[in-house]
Amino acid sequence: MNIIMNVILSVDHQGIERLPNTIAGMPLYGIFIMLGVLMALGLGLLEGPKIGIKRNDIIDGLLIILPLAILGARVWYVIFEWDRFKDYLPSIIGFQEGGGFDGLSGLAIHGGFFVAVIAAYIYTKKREMDYLKATDLIAPGFLIAQASGRWGNFFNQEAHGGPITGVASNTVSLAERPELWDTQRSFLSDTLRIPDFITNNMFINDRTLGLNYFHPTFLYESLWNVLGFVVVLVLRRLKFTRSGDLIAVYLIWYSAGRFFIESLRTDSLYLWNTGIRTAQVVSVLMILAGIILIIFNHIIIKRKHYVTALREDSVES
Repeated sequence: MNIIMNVILSVDHQGIERLPNTIAGMPLYGIFIMLGVLMALGLGLLEGPKIGIKRNDIIDGLLIILPLAILGARVWYVIFEWDRFKDYLPSIIGFQEGGGFDGLSGLAIHGGFFVAVIAAYIYTKKREMDYLKATDLIAPGFLIAQASGRWGNFFNQEAHGGPITGVASNTVSLAERPELWDTQRSFLSDTLRIPDFITNNMFINDRTLGLNYFHPTFLYESLWNVLGFVVVLVLRRLKFTRSGDLIAVYLIWYSAGRFFIESLRTDSLYLWNTGIRTAQVVSVLMILAGIILIIFNHIIIKRKHYVTALREDSVES
């Protein structure tokens, strides 16, 4: 323990530099989102034909639904951050007052999710596909894509939690700050055993809370989603799982984690001036929807078991 603390105390906090958020001129945020999308697509192409969904239908669906989901994520963010955009509407699409284009800053996962499930419903009806079967493919894809996308937030130093220990460095004297930073870093490096490259990039100069080590909520959510992804993969090979259950599991699993992680974040969207976090309200509603869907699948209509679909519904790719 003394050796660890000596290493921590020897860190030049002020000398820490943030990791780059671009590579070869491309934003890592976008790269990690697309990496997640490609992993989700790969999973869908492998599993889809086994449950009766053709690969061409999966690819066509992605090309149609993905742009709509990104648009939905942006619209959702703008609605709940309207005060930031109302005085100069071109800023909604990335233009800044006085000239210049800074790109789109702000996407909300829930907006993208709702648009995706609505668009998928319309798409599957047009293609005469089983909608809940399609959601069986979407569920693990959502989890792994969101797990990947959170790393884009890491490189942008955003979507983080509050200061470690709950004390902002701008509320203490200059002489006290190194001691506070040592304590904050010790929690990340020693207590949570987080690698240095993550710990270093969580040393952020927040315009409101000052220079601190912040909770890596991006990491908490990413790991929670990876664990949920594994759970879904296991469930879809168990005999009691019914077709359509996997999206219900996603709704419950992701939302339970998001509800608690959201309470740590400093950049939450709120239901306008109510002080209520939008993501927490939506998470509760999604959990209830997941429970209702499981009851629907198992008791009301008793949909075919997933493993039965694997045996009976496979198609040529």
